[in-house]
Amino acid sequence: MKTVIKVENLGKQYRLGQVGTGTLSHDVNRWWHRVRGKEDPYLKIGEVNDRSKKGDGNLVWALKNINFEVKQGEVLGIIGKNGAGKSTLLKILSRVTGPTVGDIKVKGRIASLLEVGTGFHPELSGRENIFLNGAILGMTKSEIRSKFDEIVDFSGVERYIDTPVKHYSSGMYVRLAFAVAAHLEPEILIVDEVLAVGDAEFQKKCLGKMKDVSGQGRTVLFVSHNMAAVKNLCNRGILLDKGGIVCDGNIEEVMSKYSTNAEFVNSDLSGISKRLGVGEIKFSKINVRSENKLNELKSGETLFIDLYYSAKVIEPNAKYEFVFGVWNNLDSPMFMITNTYLDKEILLEKEVGKVTFKIKNFPLNTGTYNVNLLLKKNNIDMDFIENAYQFKIEDGNFYNTPVFYPSNYEGFYVDFDLEK
Repeated sequence: MKTVIKVENLGKQYRLGQVGTGTLSHDVNRWWHRVRGKEDPYLKIGEVNDRSKKGDGNLVWALKNINFEVKQGEVLGIIGKNGAGKSTLLKILSRVTGPTVGDIKVKGRIASLLEVGTGFHPELSGRENIFLNGAILGMTKSEIRSKFDEIVDFSGVERYIDTPVKHYSSGMYVRLAFAVAAHLEPEILIVDEVLAVGDAEFQKKCLGKMKDVSGQGRTVLFVSHNMAAVKNLCNRGILLDKGGIVCDGNIEEVMSKYSTNAEFVNSDLSGISKRLGVGEIKFSKINVRSENKLNELKSGETLFIDLYYSAKVIEPNAKYEFVFGVWNNLDSPMFMITNTYLDKEILLEKEVGKVTFKIKNFPLNTGTYNVNLLLKKNNIDMDFIENAYQFKIEDGNFYNTPVFYPSNYEGFYVDFDLEK
């Protein structure tokens, strides 16, 4: 297969808090180095794009030293945490923005769906935008007309096709934008995380259409946080982290690397800064254990979850809710436990203590699982930590079917103890 995209030493640098390249003195300095055939002096500085830490300077590399090739007909999944550089990479490939350094070689017509509103004129109707996008892709009117009915039928917005798209909902906007991008026969289709706006039925249609596109020898680049969709659609993956490529290869290997390299904290939760909520009471520690041993867990056995808390002050009559949610490594929810769904009321008496959930016949298969934690007081969020903890299940014999609120799951029993 021939190479349709080749990226060499690609880098994109941004100046934080500024519009443009910076001050006039910086522009003059850049020009003076360029006319003398020297390297841009500001490319030698700049920090790694780590959004979780406060930096010292105002120059950041959103992408740095990116090298890869994409063959014709490949379906490439690009994954990574928020801020890893995925959308920046797609914008550069789509020529929405230019690279700071490096070269990109593309063979073929590109259609991009980067975010809601990209490429559509809000004052024009859906019909007019279809013809406008087709013209931008280099298609003739007759070619667009031949695809028009198919595009409208796929999008499901026929009733509003002559209405200006500024009156569309975000879901309708995405429906029409995807239908246009997928049906106007681009050699390369680039899709960012916009499908999350659509409903489940439309997402299924989109994934099916992208499979059809790749089956016709066209190339698809797909960015999503929906790991199940990525695994279903893609045969190859690239994992980005802090603006660089961590892993490039078979999609299952890349997804496994993403799961094991995720920055999960240990059982001590007190030092986590990325958390939401009022903060009057917070999680301080978590243990996930069998009867006596930490992190030696087997499906079907009894599992204990110790959630430690620390409060500024305890209100004697306040009602507290502890929520423990489990997601698999495909980012799909498996189940959620909360004392309110067990019809158990928690009235805390101490400013420091713990709540223990006891789960009999724990229904998860072998694998790695991620934990989200939420703590409420009088139905107000006090503390929420996403990806607070990670644990592994060994020797699983269950099918991984989502259970969610599992009080009625056959053979499954949950109780909790409040430390007195």
